[in-house]
Amino acid sequence: MTNRAKGVLALVASALGFALMAAFVRLADDFGAPISSFQKSFFRNVVAFAISLAVLLRSGRCLDAARGAFCAGGAAAWLLILRSALGTCGIFANFYALGLVPIADGQTLNKTAPFFTVACAWMFLGERATLRQGAALALAFAGVLLVVKPGFAGASAFPLAVGLLGGVCAGAAYACVRGLRRRNVDPAFIVVFFSLFSCLASLPFMAAGFTPMTAMQVVVLLGAGAAAAVGQFGVTLAYGYAAPREIAVWDYTNIPFTAALGFLMFDQVPDALSVAGFALIVLAAARLPEAPRGQGSSR
Repeated sequence: MTNRAKGVLALVASALGFALMAAFVRLADDFGAPISSFQKSFFRNVVAFAISLAVLLRSGRCLDAARGAFCAGGAAAWLLILRSALGTCGIFANFYALGLVPIADGQTLNKTAPFFTVACAWMFLGERATLRQGAALALAFAGVLLVVKPGFAGASAFPLAVGLLGGVCAGAAYACVRGLRRRNVDPAFIVVFFSLFSCLASLPFMAAGFTPMTAMQVVVLLGAGAAAAVGQFGVTLAYGYAAPREIAVWDYTNIPFTAALGFLMFDQVPDALSVAGFALIVLAAARLPEAPRGQGSSR
């Protein structure tokens, strides 16, 4: 199996994990009082932190991973901090939107991320996309627009705009992940650092407006954390195997996954335009060409 194929599989697994996370986050409010995005973020990240730390400790690479991240001239350390700050902002924005709009709409806006991942990788990492790869991303995004049909009007205008901001932050964060993996920073350490950073960033906001939770809400948010851990490991491994220009379009498989979960769990039935959008996303992913030999896949 080529590195690109491994990257595609990891990114599809990540997309499924994040789709499950979004469904659980939305489901949490059905079992008690509405919970703030900060409180949801804390529980999502504390589970991911525990899982990733267990993986890192079990591997016996904890100290080596920390030295590799913080003793390599400083660049990796700054990338870790930037990745964590951008990713945390992206989570806050995404969770806020998910509480106020249909999950397919919220996740669709969040999935503007591949564009910004490819753009940031081009500007800051020198990984330029080909015309055909750019066209595949554009085709997938056309499918996104058919799904979400954004009007940015009425009561949903602000949460939709916040959801779009979450996509921008997530895309830039994933470009940082690519930079870290090019510097051979351990993927489990990247997830550990990010999850801990996000937990600490959530704490003051959560404490200021903490909402007591039912037992079922705790269970659902723990499920969201486990699904998020799958998503984080998937995306971290994926951009270690291949450059964003080669595989980022596969991140859009999150949209059909999310729509399917919205239908099964919340009776959110996609209309004809949404179905057409899903078809364009799948077509774009299937038509994305293999990278030219010698480019990007040979980590």
